[in-house]
Amino acid sequence: MTASEDTPANDTTLVRAQRRLLARLFNARTTPICVDGHEFLTFQEAKRYLLALEPEAREAAYQAMKTQGER
Repeated sequence: MTASEDTPANDTTLVRAQRRLLARLFNARTTPICVDGHEFLTFQEAKRYLLALEPEAREAAYQAMKTQGER
């Protein structure tokens, strides 16, 4: 394990589990997921939005996407 693997993810990336779940949620999606008044239809749109947020807001938005995507 390297030092970068020992430390938590930095504020400019999503952790692997989050990236994988978002990719699965947005794969072939035809209805958008709405979070904070924004609609997301692709993984890239959602990822860009999440990375623009502060860590606390990012986690809240990720959880909202996760909840809506699992419905």
